[in-house]
Amino acid sequence: MNTPLVRLQNLDESAGCKVYAKLENMQNTKAFKLRGAMNKILSLTDAEREAGIICSSSGNHGQAVSFAAKLLGIRATVVIPETAPAFKVEAIRKHGAGTEFCTVDDRFIVTENLAREHGYTIVPPFDDELIMAGQGTIGLEIMDEDVPFDHVLVPVSGGGLIGGVSTALKASGFEGRVTGVEPEKLPRYTKSLEAGEPVQVESAKTIADALVVNRPGTSNFEVVQKHVDDVLNVSDETMLRAQKMMLMEGKILAEVSSCIGLGALLDRKLDVSEDETVCLIISGGNLGFEQLELLEDIEY
Repeated sequence: MNTPLVRLQNLDESAGCKVYAKLENMQNTKAFKLRGAMNKILSLTDAEREAGIICSSSGNHGQAVSFAAKLLGIRATVVIPETAPAFKVEAIRKHGAGTEFCTVDDRFIVTENLAREHGYTIVPPFDDELIMAGQGTIGLEIMDEDVPFDHVLVPVSGGGLIGGVSTALKASGFEGRVTGVEPEKLPRYTKSLEAGEPVQVESAKTIADALVVNRPGTSNFEVVQKHVDDVLNVSDETMLRAQKMMLMEGKILAEVSSCIGLGALLDRKLDVSEDETVCLIISGGNLGFEQLELLEDIEY
């Protein structure tokens, strides 16, 4: 569904610019992932739907696939990293999908093996043109608002979101800059863009549990190279500061991964002035009370 774009004046002083937010935390399943998953699943043949689908996900993509499969009457299985938050696992199961657990590094291998064994169609979390196209509808909706943004900040993991959004924006005549923001502990796009090709970085635990991919998608990387102006990285500590500020001052309940763009502004990673307008894509709002408890002693 079309999600709101809101003005968050209370964040301006701390961010150093005029702040807007595109609220994908208000999407069905509370995250942007439903856009790409639904676009991919609707493209399947009758035979593929009958055989069932499978995906790999740390939470939000799995929930989107499970939700879409339930709506369309398709059997779904989700391969989940063992590090995924329990509340995200329960959200996936609530919609009826089966679940399989493995390590972060093995999740794509396990997914491919199960797909081969059972004849499932894989619904990738990011490395797929139809997935990117679905996520790109966010960019089209931003353009429809007719706000002259100087910058759009996009959380980055495998690259499906920023690949789709940057393509949609630039193809629609957007004249501002599109900047990706990734966890400091997993600089897969920073390293890959420096190398000129996809690079796999060492897996590391980060507070940004929705941004744990350690290698860019192959198709995503090519699009990011072409359409994205810069990629920044933000520490776990700053992401928590940003999440608390988003909640207490912006009055937006968002998961910590979604607040990484605000974190870049708080750390002055982006060169902006108080007259410039910035759109933060708030990519999701799936979080439990245990995550909010981490914010109690955070100063912002």
